[in-house]
Amino acid sequence: IGAANNLLAAMLDNHIQQGNALGIDVKKITWKRCVDMNDRQLRFVVDGLGGEANGTPREDGFDITVASEIMAVFCLASSIKDLKERLSRIIVAYTYDDKPVTAGDLKATGAMAALLRDALKPNLVQTLEGTPAFVHGGPFANIAHGCNSVMATRMAMRMGDYTVTEAGFGADLGAEKFLDIKCRMAGLTPDAVVVVGTVRALKMHGGLDKKQLANEDLAALEKGIPNLLRHVNNIKNVYQLPCVVAINRFPTDTDAEIDFIIRKCRELGVNTVLSTVWAEGGKGGEELAREVVRLCEEEQGNFTFSYELDASIEEKLEAVTKKIYGGAGVMLTPAAKKQAERLTELGFDKIPV
Repeated sequence: IGAANNLLAAMLDNHIQQGNALGIDVKKITWKRCVDMNDRQLRFVVDGLGGEANGTPREDGFDITVASEIMAVFCLASSIKDLKERLSRIIVAYTYDDKPVTAGDLKATGAMAALLRDALKPNLVQTLEGTPAFVHGGPFANIAHGCNSVMATRMAMRMGDYTVTEAGFGADLGAEKFLDIKCRMAGLTPDAVVVVGTVRALKMHGGLDKKQLANEDLAALEKGIPNLLRHVNNIKNVYQLPCVVAINRFPTDTDAEIDFIIRKCRELGVNTVLSTVWAEGGKGGEELAREVVRLCEEEQGNFTFSYELDASIEEKLEAVTKKIYGGAGVMLTPAAKKQAERLTELGFDKIPV
């Protein structure tokens, strides 16, 4: 991923160095280099110094590799052909007359795809107990869709009776992107969803000091549990999917605290199962596995997206804000509004946000 990202950056700068036939404005370059290290010193740099033979001086920067757009594109691709098409559409800069310049315009697609060809094959590993698992791709969930590759998910579905995949960053950010972006673009329909929580985290949401988390505190738990219930509501009532809450139980959790969570989730029509996988391995997740199988076999979902593709960018943002986060609405800053208008002009308003 890093090599393909930096190859594109090098070809972009080389095009400018060799005469700039596309008329790229160096002040409107959006593509950054990347490094697999969180090094804040490299976020904003000036490069191309050292004279005419060493490039054109300009402002530049480095992203961490998992934040590269290539990582997101890679994980959404369904084949090498699809990957090439997605790579070719990446916008890297704008011309002096404000026209977009893509990787395809720079004729970088083939070379990038050659670097990614072997990486596109899902990586099969196994757990400590011998369960097969694919570890393949990892776009940042806070700026991209935060899910493993479409190819790994599809391969797992073909090879196993049940496929479990993770969507990072909670059932608001992570699950929303998994369902509204990955599932929509890959044509996937989940059979069931597991929302994971802990007593400790819910008490922290309720304002309890970290040093006091080992103590029973039903008042803090009551203040914090709306966070969990919101996630459950998103899955059950927005996306209309069967759902179970898995509580990772720790030694300091009391029966009263566990019973409180079970009761509150039951009020939403959702079962709660205790999990001790962290301590007992697969044995600690058997009850959860049985409940997931039951949901898949007996419960019938009606998978629904939180917004329609033909809605405007602002309407999609409004839908996510209201339905998923419980916000009153969206108010775009002038800069954000201008960006949304620009994306609409470029034809990006009819894809997931």
